[in-house]
Amino acid sequence: MKVAVVGCGAVGSFYGAKLARAGHEVHFLLRSDYDSVRRNGVRVRSPQGDFCIHPGCARHPDEIGPSDLVLIGLKTTANDQFHWLLPPLVHGTTAVLTLQNGLGNEEQLARLFPVEQIMGGLCFVCLNRLEPGLIHHIDHGQVVVGELQRRPEPRTHHIASLFREAGVPCDPTDDLARAHWEKLTWNIPFNGLGVAGTAGFAAVVSGSLATRSAGIPAGEALGATKTTDLLLADPQWASLVRDLMLEIIAAARALGFALPESLADTQIERTRTMGAYKASTLIDFERRQPLELESLFLEPLRQARAAGVPVPRLEALCNLLQQLDTRSTAG
Repeated sequence: MKVAVVGCGAVGSFYGAKLARAGHEVHFLLRSDYDSVRRNGVRVRSPQGDFCIHPGCARHPDEIGPSDLVLIGLKTTANDQFHWLLPPLVHGTTAVLTLQNGLGNEEQLARLFPVEQIMGGLCFVCLNRLEPGLIHHIDHGQVVVGELQRRPEPRTHHIASLFREAGVPCDPTDDLARAHWEKLTWNIPFNGLGVAGTAGFAAVVSGSLATRSAGIPAGEALGATKTTDLLLADPQWASLVRDLMLEIIAAARALGFALPESLADTQIERTRTMGAYKASTLIDFERRQPLELESLFLEPLRQARAAGVPVPRLEALCNLLQQLDTRSTAG
């Protein structure tokens, strides 16, 4: 299978490398990492075994051309580049599979390509990009794949089997939208609170949520960030993680997705094995890069409000993250 990987950060590089090691023709569309990957390949450090692959390397999508599968690992802040990055890679039977976080990414792709070509993938994985072409896989790795606005098709099961043959646990979902909300129960608290990691924010949320969330002093708000282990080690933060999860679950249920409340405890226990893990939003914040606010936080908030579900903790978190995003990128 000819595979094009667009967005070669931690997620795109890891799953692209897995498919390449399994024998598929994999091409990476690269910018700043081009010279390093062309020279040294993509190296993966993993408790499952280290390996290195040498994919095709391109700086422009025309150099890759039409592919059977396009894997999108771009940050959602770069979705405005879809219109020039993707068309040279897509023909009439190409499967366009986004592995991006949050809501609305598949719908943006459907403005460019027929709905029947669009797929979404949810990556339940713990990994970081340490340097150009070097990926550290820490824990987990499952991918759930589904069709936009459709039940699984034969190609859904085929692509899932390709991932499994490459050593990636992969299952089709019959409801991609539900799967997105299930993943949001992890992404929103651990990505968001990792950045908003101050005792000040926890105190605000525990007290008067709506009236005080926007008034956090700048110095306090820009205090210590928190890895997943620190969030769970402190009872106040662990309680806030769980309460945020329950808000997301309540919103999902109001929208017709039957997520059980027990999912919160399942997600928390799954996270304990990750150790001192920095979620992607925290890494972006530390690097002064734009945060993935729209898809990960603001669109879920809009949908929760539209469903009439009170989500005061999510509202407070969104308010703070918008402030911090402006401050972190200003300098």
